[in-house]
Amino acid sequence: MTPESLERADHRAICRLVPEGSRVLDLGCGDGSLLQVLRDEKGAFVRGVELDLGDIARCVGKGLSVIQADLDEGLAGFPDDSFDWVIMSQTVQVLRNPQLAVHEMLRVGHHGAISFPNFGHWSVRGYLAVTGHMPVNAALPYEWYDTPNIHQTTITDFRAFLQANGAVIEREVDLRVTPSGGREVGFWPNMLADSAVMVVRRA
Repeated sequence: MTPESLERADHRAICRLVPEGSRVLDLGCGDGSLLQVLRDEKGAFVRGVELDLGDIARCVGKGLSVIQADLDEGLAGFPDDSFDWVIMSQTVQVLRNPQLAVHEMLRVGHHGAISFPNFGHWSVRGYLAVTGHMPVNAALPYEWYDTPNIHQTTITDFRAFLQANGAVIEREVDLRVTPSGGREVGFWPNMLADSAVMVVRRA
């Protein structure tokens, strides 16, 4: 598996951002696909945190070191500055306490990479305005009643959230999901990107 073969556009973007040999902690690592590529292709030292037992079993099957923990309770088991990079990919919007997660990310890591869906995308605005229904699409594949996304944010809102919570945005990668994977958006991202990756550090 290579970075290009990762199914998610945000995973491919994050994999390109993380330097070789980095110490990486993935919060809400899922089945470990991103960690596996970072380990095998980037020579990274990787650890994962996941709540779902099925995903943890899939990670262990890939030889990954993963602990079960609830991110809404913090990262008390990890000392300050113990990782070069801490990742939250499509995780922050499903947490009850995203402020705590970001504070803990900045405490235990030198850099953070956070990806999330952009609810300010034109298709979301247009679909809701025309149909009166919450949108379902490639970037937001859930109905309103079974979505894990309990905090719905836009790129503009998330920038303000990060700054209010002691984070400096070092880089922003705005993405448009396509059938072939995704491409980077360089203009008017809050309207034209359906997801984003924010690279952050402590202020």
